[in-house]
Amino acid sequence: MNSNESEMRKSDLDTMDFDELWLLHEELTKILAEKISAEKHKLEQRLAQLSRGEQVGEIPSLPQEQRTDRPRRKYPKVLPKYFNPSAPLETWSGRGKQPLWVVAALRSGHKLEDLRMPASKEASGNRGRRDQRR
Repeated sequence: MNSNESEMRKSDLDTMDFDELWLLHEELTKILAEKISAEKHKLEQRLAQLSRGEQVGEIPSLPQEQRTDRPRRKYPKVLPKYFNPSAPLETWSGRGKQPLWVVAALRSGHKLEDLRMPASKEASGNRGRRDQRR
């Protein structure tokens, strides 16, 4: 539609009385509601297809960073390997970021082996069983 037609339609609307404008408003509202519900129905169908696809095992097309709906994998509990000599209840498994007490001990000249917990019979027994399963 060019600007000339737009001006004509605007002038047509300006000349219409209140009742005619209200009827036009009701018609437009009805048409818009139908179009919105049709679009919503199409989107719901698409969402249902995508949901079925993920359940079947298809990989979603989103990049890895955006896939937050998948729960994290469960990791087995890891027994602590290191302890804080000044506070023996503070322990660390050796995985992940080093605790502050480990960093401080290493800076003060200790070696990581100095912080290692004494080996227990139970831990060495588990290690032997794990090797047998491989």
